[in-house]
Amino acid sequence: MGWLRQLKTVWNAVKMGFLLGIVGSVMAIALAAPAALAQDNSVDYTLTNQAGKDFSGKDLSGCSFAAADARDANFEGADMSGTILTKATFLRTNLKDADFTKTFADRVFFDGSDMTNVVFVDAIATSSSFGDTIITGADFSDAIIDRIQVKRMCERADGVNPVTGVATRESLGCRD
Repeated sequence: MGWLRQLKTVWNAVKMGFLLGIVGSVMAIALAAPAALAQDNSVDYTLTNQAGKDFSGKDLSGCSFAAADARDANFEGADMSGTILTKATFLRTNLKDADFTKTFADRVFFDGSDMTNVVFVDAIATSSSFGDTIITGADFSDAIIDRIQVKRMCERADGVNPVTGVATRESLGCRD
């Protein structure tokens, strides 16, 4: 029966080690959480007022600005890849040199914004508005944009994107 007692002792040690491992992992995650919250791309801006705020050069990839008001804000050079902008307002916003690759922008107002040299590749912008938006050098390759918006943007499309090397007119599929 001595071997049974030893087996129970070993088993109890294994269980205790397992529990200590779990507790240690949970504590490590809990202690790391405040640092993660400080990162720009971990913040959820859904339903917030970001009007006039400065996000220039920030990594906002994967963030949500759903139904946010970002009018007159500055996103110049920001990484907005993979963001969700559904029903957001980006009126008169500085979006120069921003990366919107694989962004979902359904029903977003970009009217009057500056999208010079923006990368809007593989993005979805259904029912969105680009009225009076500066799109010089913007790349909209493989983006899903309403035909009427594409037609209107083709009237002012010009330039070549400095990052991708793609002409704005070509990325929109404009006919000469």
